[in-house]
Amino acid sequence: MARHLLDRGASVLGMISGPADTSGGRERLAGFLDVVGEGHDPRLIEHADYTREGAVRATERILSARPDIDGLFVASDLMAAGALEALAAAGRRVPQDVLLGGFDDSAHAASSRPSITTMRQPFDRISEEMVRLLLDLIDGRGTAAVVLPTELVVRESTSR
Repeated sequence: MARHLLDRGASVLGMISGPADTSGGRERLAGFLDVVGEGHDPRLIEHADYTREGAVRATERILSARPDIDGLFVASDLMAAGALEALAAAGRRVPQDVLLGGFDDSAHAASSRPSITTMRQPFDRISEEMVRLLLDLIDGRGTAAVVLPTELVVRESTSR
């Protein structure tokens, strides 16, 4: 998502990650930092609790520190909806002023106005792998981490 936002023209890119004590929070932030570099302005990164309200507060903090932000990756679609709300309250239009991307491809992304570009996870495959790993564990077989691909779903929030 970070690469997509940069490719679409964002030059001051921020992120609202999930909690640092969750794998999704850590891994999505790590992916973001892989793209923007470790020297990225830390004022452009905020953590939130995967709630809409948490994302509103995180977006307000980012806007206060860096009012020139023009791209924002948010670690869940529910939080992206909160970021959209905070951006609108600050008079910032999506996508004209700020490009916005989320994660999960949930109903929040599709029903928001504008609709939110997001990363789709293969939930059917995730469920299959979870069952397979659980059965392997029950049978005494070792398990290994499984990484599944995501898919970019482009919507209005990144279409200038």
